Amino acid sequence: MTVNSPIKVSKNYDVTAWKWMRYSAFLLIPLVWVHSIIQALLTGGHNLSLDYVALRWSYTGWRVYDFLLLAFAFAHGVNGLRQVLLDFVKTSKGRKALSWGLLLFWLVLSVTGAIAILGGVKIPVK
Repeated sequence: MTVNSPIKVSKNYDVTAWKWMRYSAFLLIPLVWVHSIIQALLTGGHNLSLDYVALRWSYTGWRVYDFLLLAFAFAHGVNGLRQVLLDFVKTSKGRKALSWGLLLFWLVLSVTGAIAILGGVKIPVK
C-alpha cells in the first residue's frame, strides 16, 4: 500500500445522503442570497403581496427558482434532522426505516410544494 492511495468508500444510503447534504448546501448559498436580496432589499417586505407573487410567478423561471429553493432547503433540513435522529436509533432496521421514512416525508412535501408553486396563484386581471 502506498501512502497516497485513495480511500475507497462503498456507496450506500449514508454516503449518498452525505453527498446530497453537501450539494444542497452548495446550491442553497446562491439561491438564498439572491432570494434575500430581491425580497428584502429590492422589493421590501412592505411591498410583498399576493399581486406581487402572482406577477413574479407569471414567469416560469421564478416558479422553478422558488421550487428549487424549497426543495434544496427542505432536503438539507430533513437530512440534518435524519442525522440527529440516527443518534437515538441503534438498530440497523430502525435506522433504515427512519431514513426511508424521512425520504418519503421529504418527497411528499416537496411534491405538495411543487403543486402549490406550479399551480399557484393566477395573474389578477386589472
